[in-house]
Amino acid sequence: MDCHTPETRSRNMSCVRGRDTGPERLVRSLLHRMGYRFRLQAKHLPGKPDLVLPRHRIAVFVHGCFWHQHSGCRKAARPTTRTEFWNKKLDGNMERDLRNRRLLVDLGWNVLVVWECETRDREQLAAKLKHAIESLSQAHTSARSQAA
Repeated sequence: MDCHTPETRSRNMSCVRGRDTGPERLVRSLLHRMGYRFRLQAKHLPGKPDLVLPRHRIAVFVHGCFWHQHSGCRKAARPTTRTEFWNKKLDGNMERDLRNRRLLVDLGWNVLVVWECETRDREQLAAKLKHAIESLSQAHTSARSQAA
């Protein structure tokens, strides 16, 4: 049984943001400090990536561990009430994420996923971003040069 009234639950859920979240703002700040330039919420791409680095052909998604079910993360625990609803909702999110990643790859984009729990340690996240972008960018550059 839910410990909140329907009105309280509705108010709580209305505060959950879909964009410009704390983790997303942190990732943007780190990337900008590292000198990378990006576009926000690319509506023309599948899944509307949170950030797009067009020069490197990299789409970045900043996922909440609960909403996108980060495997092995304690924040990804599924609710024990209304299990049918939550299983359908969360499984649908995961299927949509996979479908969007595949579509982006088919369009020639590299996809990078940053999980909410990874934003706790800024230095480690900055190192991960730098390494991932450099390696994905090199792969994109070498693929482009082979095609020419």
